[in-house]
Amino acid sequence: MQNETANMVPSQLFFGLAILAFMALLVIEKLKPYRRFTNKVDKASIVTNTTAFLFNNIILTALRATSLFFVAQQYSSHGFLSGMGNNNPVKWIFAFLLYDLAIYFWHVISHKYVFLWRFHKVHHSDKSFNASTGFRFHVFDLFLEIPYKCLFVILIGVDAYLVLAIETIQLFFIFFHHANITFEREKQLSEYIITPSLHRTHHSTLRSEHDSNYGIVLAFWDKLFGTRKELVPEKIGLDIVVAENFTQLFFLAFITERNIKKILHLIPKGRNK
Repeated sequence: MQNETANMVPSQLFFGLAILAFMALLVIEKLKPYRRFTNKVDKASIVTNTTAFLFNNIILTALRATSLFFVAQQYSSHGFLSGMGNNNPVKWIFAFLLYDLAIYFWHVISHKYVFLWRFHKVHHSDKSFNASTGFRFHVFDLFLEIPYKCLFVILIGVDAYLVLAIETIQLFFIFFHHANITFEREKQLSEYIITPSLHRTHHSTLRSEHDSNYGIVLAFWDKLFGTRKELVPEKIGLDIVVAENFTQLFFLAFITERNIKKILHLIPKGRNK
């Protein structure tokens, strides 16, 4: 029990620091935004995204307490890194690199497969682009990640609490690369980590543009697998369907663009005289 409590401390510390960074980014966005959205769009975005965070956290916290995530830990003793001690810094570095790569792949398939995109598109539905967009996920999107992360814990052979600590570090980067800001030497920094300018492309309305820049922390994976794009998107969000409050956000996952197009084709079009 003492070990579990000790293992949870870094996660709680990193999470607290990530939330402080989130609040600081909101202030910076307000003072010096990269792109100005209307007050209505900005307010709807922040309120909806924060509501999604609170709802998702309540549900997932209840599930994770007895989830596969910790059950998987019981079977991680034969994984790739299991021979290294839990306090070995080399293990932490390898675990971080492999986890960042694993989440990169999950992000890619969330775009490529229709079933996963159904839920992941909720994240892309924000018409604004700000630090709170990092909260905008469908609860089923997050829930579907759990078995994938369990597989990582088992195959790589790392402590589940180490994965949670890495996740909270990634949370900081998620807030950062969703921030509506720009800064000096951002282009140079984007050679190494995902920055707002890179991730802004990922939130383009155009599918040909937003199927790119899948990285969470390291920019290396997009370079390695040829998914990096550097451009300024004209519009942010989804082209056909939008969600302006939490209820719409939740049910958006059950409405596909194909269904919308079919409905629109049934509506008679006026003829220009």
